[in-house]
Formats: sequence, C-alpha cells, structure tokens
Amino acid sequence: MLCYCIQHFVESRGYRGSYKRYIHWGLEQYAAAPSFHFKNIPRKNHTAHIPKSAFAPDTVVGQYTFGTEPGSISPDGYSLDLFYAQRPGYAEAQSDLIFDYQNNVKLYPAFQKYLREYRPPLLAVWGKNDPSFIPAGAEAFRRDVPDAEIHLVNSGHFALESRCGEIAEYMKRFLDAHR
Repeated sequence: MLCYCIQHFVESRGYRGSYKRYIHWGLEQYAAAPSFHFKNIPRKNHTAHIPKSAFAPDTVVGQYTFGTEPGSISPDGYSLDLFYAQRPGYAEAQSDLIFDYQNNVKLYPAFQKYLREYRPPLLAVWGKNDPSFIPAGAEAFRRDVPDAEIHLVNSGHFALESRCGEIAEYMKRFLDAHR
C-alpha cells in the first residue's frame, strides 16, 4: 500500500508521477495555492519579481509565528531557515520553486480528476490562520473527495511547528482507520 504525503508548495510534483493509481490514501498539508503569482513572466526574469523582503529575517520569522499562539513556536525551525537564507543562491533556488508552482496550478484539473476518480481516503490538516494557504484550500478537497477528513488547527503557516502533537494524533487515527 502506498501513502502519499503532501506538504507545502512543492507538493503537487508527486501527483505528476505515473504511480498515482497505486496511492491508497493521502495526507495533505498546504497543497492548494501559490504564494506568489508569476503568470506571463518569462522564466529568465522571474527572480526580479520576488520582493527582496521575501527572504528577509522578519519575513522568515513571521512565516513561522504569524497566526500562532504566543510562545508556541521554537526558534529552531526559523533559525535554521535564516541560516540557509543567507547562503549564496538561496533566494534564486526558492524563487525557482515558487516560479514553478504555476505549472502545478495548470495541472490542478488533472489532480482533481485523479482525486475524483480514485477517491483515496484523504486527511488534510491546515493552519486556520495561514495567510498564504487559506482554509478554503483545505475545504476544496471535499469537492473531489467528499469523505475527506479536514482539520483546521489553531496555527499559521507552519502548523507542525506549533501543533505537532495535535496533528500527530489526527494522523495516527487516520492511519489506524485506513490500514
């Protein structure tokens, strides 16, 4: 039995694979919306369209802390991200990933057709306060998989950072129910 776990904006690449008919169930986190829009921007120019502040320390920390309960986020995650953000080529690599998301959006009809056709059991856990991937993205799975299990947790963008125990319980119950 295959499980497919999806998390964040690079997730939909997994749906592009030819093995998708073998996926028996899926775990989804943040799989529905791009953070930046690059429609009609030539690839060679896309980095210039990312705001310089996108990878600034305040922005990185804010991605972790916005929408969370005060004190619920360890500095470990964002400190590591801040370290990597200072490395040469980081902004360009992240920009490439963000820019490529438009190809996922173009494939949404195929992803949705797959979900409607195979109806795998699906768990989506989402930060209800996430400004980048809003709760409507989680709820949208129900259009294609009516029995999808959707949970909006009291968190922001990186829900696992502040609600790990709660999310682990959802996953455990889901996996136990779909063995």
